[in-house]
Amino acid sequence: MKQPHQIQPAEGKLGVLLPGFGAVATTFIAGVESIRRGLAEPFGSLTQMNTIRLGKRTDETTPLIKDFVPLAGLEDLVFGAWDPIYDDGYESALKAGVLNKDSHLEPIKDFLSSIQPMKASFSTRYVKKLDGPHKKSGNKREQAEELRQDIRRFKEENGCDRLVMIWCGSTEIFLRPGPSHETLESFEKAMDEDDESIAPSMLYAYAAIMEGVPYANGAPNLSADIPVLEQLAVERGVPIGGKDFKTGQTLMKTILAPGFKTRMLGLSGWFSTNILGNRDGEVLDDPESFKTKEESKLSVLEQILQPDMYPKLYGDMYHKVRINYYPPRGDNKEGWDNIDIFGWLGYPMQIKIDFLCRDSILAAPIVLDLALFLDLAMRSGLAGIQEWLSFYFKSPQVAPGLYPEHDIFIQHWKLKNTLRWLMKEDMLTHLGVEYYD
Repeated sequence: MKQPHQIQPAEGKLGVLLPGFGAVATTFIAGVESIRRGLAEPFGSLTQMNTIRLGKRTDETTPLIKDFVPLAGLEDLVFGAWDPIYDDGYESALKAGVLNKDSHLEPIKDFLSSIQPMKASFSTRYVKKLDGPHKKSGNKREQAEELRQDIRRFKEENGCDRLVMIWCGSTEIFLRPGPSHETLESFEKAMDEDDESIAPSMLYAYAAIMEGVPYANGAPNLSADIPVLEQLAVERGVPIGGKDFKTGQTLMKTILAPGFKTRMLGLSGWFSTNILGNRDGEVLDDPESFKTKEESKLSVLEQILQPDMYPKLYGDMYHKVRINYYPPRGDNKEGWDNIDIFGWLGYPMQIKIDFLCRDSILAAPIVLDLALFLDLAMRSGLAGIQEWLSFYFKSPQVAPGLYPEHDIFIQHWKLKNTLRWLMKEDMLTHLGVEYYD
């Protein structure tokens, strides 16, 4: 692949636009503002805390990623959002119940209260367990044009030099790509006709790409991963990526499954269940939205373990995923896994995991990293699918004909090698023979 163009400097303000102003979005925004005020540390963020090795181990050259590549600074971020509920940032964060009111919300109440969501493109046809009065009217084409106007107005009113958009909204119902998703003509005709194959998240993706704004999808629903938008992104020079933030249970699968495969340990079955009580849990209580999430979660093991290649180890594995809405748990999701493995001579073993995680706490630094990396991609002249950002997603978006890479360690290696490539540094192979010549 040819070297990218000269990377444009990260000068001026970067607007971060968020469709969906619930737990993930408010936790992300509150976290960034707390860090900017010196009240917190950016734990979980590669862009802020991870180093990158350059050259040999003996060179001991390991700058922070943020010091190695020209990323926007946290002080330059400006936030905007859409939501069908009127609540400002402070009210929404309170209702989400993720962050402590006294220690994390009250000190920045003035800032959070200043962020008012724009009217959302939203329909209960696609998210059945959620509704609100703060919605756009008109057909889907009209809503998409209004979203484009929102983007232009936000950029002008906030003095932003660049924008990125990251879907933080709820999981929409399961949809498959169809004829309306093939060409720009068929897509825009379907919007004009209010065709049910065009979900609200697609309107945001379309509006972003048409306005030259990088777009990433943090939920598992069909959004920018359709032929028309993938092609449009390339034509208009816009980076896109997705989908479904890799946070709790799936994060653990992409850590453990590569280990089993590396050691050639067999897998008989993997049973996963979740309980959570936030807005996401309520939305996923609907079977059609759960179907979308289930497809995302189930695909991980299949791709990592490659049962067709290793039928004796993984050909008969049984994989089951369950999500249960349990209001008392709030955003503190519990992911429980029972894993049946086997080793030498077929002797069985078991692993049990009980991950009491905080979903939005794990997702917030992902939003930050994606915003900064997508902006970097845009300034580097990278267009279309950004597979190097697969590290952050359960269902990485890839070029047609490719299978997605789910192994988190390979994803991490790919991400850092891409940064080295962008900066014209040698990529690491970890061969290491030079130390023994």
